[in-house]
Amino acid sequence: MVENDEFGGRLRVLGWLSVLVIVVLIARAGYLQIYDGEYYAELAEGNRIRIIPAMAPRGTFFDRNGELLVQNRPGFTVSLLPLTAPISDDVIQRLSDLIKVPVDEIRQKIAAHSGFDPIRIKADVTPDIVTIIEEQKDNYPGVVIEVQPIRDYMNKQEAAHTYGYVSEINDAELEKMKNQGYKTGDIIGKFGLEKIYDKELRGENGGQQVEVDVAGKPVQIIGRKEPIPGDDLYLTIDKNLQTAAEKAVDDQLKQIHANAAAAVALNPQTGEILAMVSRPAFDPNLFAHGISSKDWNALNNNPYHPMDNKAITGEYPPGSTFKIVTGTAALTEGVVTPDEIIFDSGHHWIIPKGNSGGEALGPINFRQGMAHSDNVYFYEMGNRLGIDRLEKYARMFGLGKKTGIDLPYEAEGLVANRKYKEKNFEDGEWYLSETFDAAIGQGFNLVTPLQAAMVMGEIAADGKRYKPHVVSKIIGPDGSVVKDFQPELLSTLDVDPNVIKLVQQGLHDVTVYGTAASSFKGFNVPIAGKTGTAENPHGRDHGWFVAYGPFDNPNIVVAVIVEQGGFGAQSAVPIGRKILEAWFGLNQPDQAAQGTQPKQ
Repeated sequence: MVENDEFGGRLRVLGWLSVLVIVVLIARAGYLQIYDGEYYAELAEGNRIRIIPAMAPRGTFFDRNGELLVQNRPGFTVSLLPLTAPISDDVIQRLSDLIKVPVDEIRQKIAAHSGFDPIRIKADVTPDIVTIIEEQKDNYPGVVIEVQPIRDYMNKQEAAHTYGYVSEINDAELEKMKNQGYKTGDIIGKFGLEKIYDKELRGENGGQQVEVDVAGKPVQIIGRKEPIPGDDLYLTIDKNLQTAAEKAVDDQLKQIHANAAAAVALNPQTGEILAMVSRPAFDPNLFAHGISSKDWNALNNNPYHPMDNKAITGEYPPGSTFKIVTGTAALTEGVVTPDEIIFDSGHHWIIPKGNSGGEALGPINFRQGMAHSDNVYFYEMGNRLGIDRLEKYARMFGLGKKTGIDLPYEAEGLVANRKYKEKNFEDGEWYLSETFDAAIGQGFNLVTPLQAAMVMGEIAADGKRYKPHVVSKIIGPDGSVVKDFQPELLSTLDVDPNVIKLVQQGLHDVTVYGTAASSFKGFNVPIAGKTGTAENPHGRDHGWFVAYGPFDNPNIVVAVIVEQGGFGAQSAVPIGRKILEAWFGLNQPDQAAQGTQPKQ
């Protein structure tokens, strides 16, 4: 009897415990449904709906006359979309074999990915790969084909260093830019204008809300947000002039068996860049769909550095083009008068430095010294000025610092000065021979081709220096003007206008009876110019030519350098002439015969 009571008591305890558990479960279920029902309903809906982003087309590039330069084209991208389960090893291996992307690279992309965005594995695949994946979906679960805009550099290498290129964001860039809305897999500008104006060009991505079943397969599209294209860039570049400049450089390099050069053309009255060439070049389309190791190694191992924009990053001794600065300084400081005669015996009388080949011009004045690029004359100008005043005027012209052009990686160049030598050389004492070198653009002096064009432009524009720029205006997708770039005056030479006129006359004489006269014989537009030959310890001298025209109302400045091209009159002047011919229309037979009105 006692045992029955004990057993019954245990049953009652178990019964009450069961009732208590049931009550707790019912209460919890009621709480979840009544109080947290909406929250969990949203979670369930989120598990059923996926957002598949759609990439916005980048803004396009147009030249100054509205001609299309860079556009987008549709391309197929192979991506992974692991909706319900990780992508299996078998699928990864199968996909790797199909699209020729290493398994390790695919795994790295998967590991770096977060969220529900597609994991983009390879862009711009061929239609046959798309067909295989679409027809064999069971063999490629989680693999999807996205139609994305692919950057199309229509003219391939032409102006590649100016336009730049795009490619997928890397880890280092993502770390810096993730707080600006950039994500893994984004295509960003890496070089040139694509880099500088990436935020304006990239637009706003759209996407689709897709309902999926329990297996993760799309069932229906619930909503769609159309991507908003990026802003368009209208450039100051003249497409026809750019093409002519590239051909002129390529033809000359081939003819004289040289490998590298750069050319810049700008409007001295506004700072607008009309053309910019750097050789060797590269095809930016290689990067738009993912550059191969073979192509990258070919570019990276090229000893002439095709990825460098030599027009703004190449730093060279300016050679005799620097005599523009020396001459301006000498006349302004009154250490020489325009009519003073200096006797050129072939060598200077203090330090035995002289003209190339010991050539002696005899008695010459300022204009004759400039026209014939006489070293002895300008050695004496350096002797009278001293290095400190040479430095002062070089900096007044804007040398030794960046011009501020809207392109990346611009170099500063170097102005010869005492402090630089003291800081960088054990023997910090400055010698007169170094002043002589500086006066003719040798020694420590370094300029970029753009800076050389800038100096010539200041003389052409009566002392005014405008900030060089490549973009004229930014236009939104709706056609509105987002930004309009107006000429920006940076400085004006603090010299007498008569000094500038004397320098202008001397430069005009260069093309009339001086070092460039033979090359401009019969040229129907009056031109001012200056040749230069810069010593190069690593091989042949570099050849320089800077010019502007028309002489009375300049609207173009050209600067050309040919690396290891020898004398500027032989290597660089022919390029400069062809660029000027194209600008003034003199390369057209009917116009060349009768002359033409210069472009405005």
